[in-house]
Amino acid sequence: MLEAEVMTTISALLVGGPTVHLAYAGLSILTDPTFDEPGEYPGGATLYKLTGPAVPAAALGPIDLVLLSHEQHADNLDVAGRALLADVPLTLTTVESAANLPGATGLSPWQQHRVGAVTVTAVPALHGPEGAEALSGVVTGFVLEADGEPTVYVSGDNASVELVGEIAARFPGIDVAVLFAGAANVGRFGDVDLTLNARTALAAAEALGDAVIVPVHAEGWFHFSETRERLVGMFAHAGRGDRLRVLTPGERAAIV
Repeated sequence: MLEAEVMTTISALLVGGPTVHLAYAGLSILTDPTFDEPGEYPGGATLYKLTGPAVPAAALGPIDLVLLSHEQHADNLDVAGRALLADVPLTLTTVESAANLPGATGLSPWQQHRVGAVTVTAVPALHGPEGAEALSGVVTGFVLEADGEPTVYVSGDNASVELVGEIAARFPGIDVAVLFAGAANVGRFGDVDLTLNARTALAAAEALGDAVIVPVHAEGWFHFSETRERLVGMFAHAGRGDRLRVLTPGERAAIV
C-alpha cells in the first residue's frame, strides 16, 4: 500500500446506483453507466428505477474509460448508459458482455489491459450464490494500478466475500475499494442477495485490510433491499466507521 505522503489524490462523483465517475491517473473513468430517468424495465425479473441521475452525463465531460460489470441488467447499463458507450473510446467488461456491445473489450478474470498510465486487471465476481452464473450471468470487477497512484478495487456486482479475499491476496496493496452493496435481491435465490449487503460488505472490508471503503449501488432502485444508512450503521457498530467514504450523489469528493 502506498504511504499517505506520496499518494496522489483521486476524486469520485456518485451519479447514482453503481454509476461513479473517477478522476484517476489522468483518466476520466465511469463505472456501470445508468443515466435514465425513473422507469420500469421488464424482463425475467422486472426492475424499477426510482430516481434519476444526480448529474447528466454531459456534466462529466469526455469519458476515457468505462468499467462495466456486465450489460445484461438495466441497473448496471440502462438505455441512456448504453447509448453513452458509443462516445467512449474504451469499454472494458466481461467476454460475454463484450459480445453484445460493439466496440467493447472483454476480459477474463485476471486478464490485464493497459490504458494510458493505468493497468486494469479484471477480477472475479459472483452475482449471487455459488452457481449463480446460470441465472444471473457472468460479471466482473476491476483493479486499477498506476505508478505513484493509489490501487483501486471496483467490485462490480459481486456478492462473494471469498472472492474479495482472493483479490486481496493477489493485490495486498489495495488503497481504495468501491464496493457495490445494497443487498440487491429480486427473489431469484430466495433470501440470498445478488450483491454485498451490510454484513458482507463489512466482512469484505476486513479482508481488504486498511483500504478506504466507498459504498455505492445502494440507492435508486427498488430491488436494492438495504439502504446505505444500514451499511453505515453496520460499520459504525463494528467500530469501523472511519473506514468509510460515503459519497453524496452529485457532489465530487476526494477519496484519498
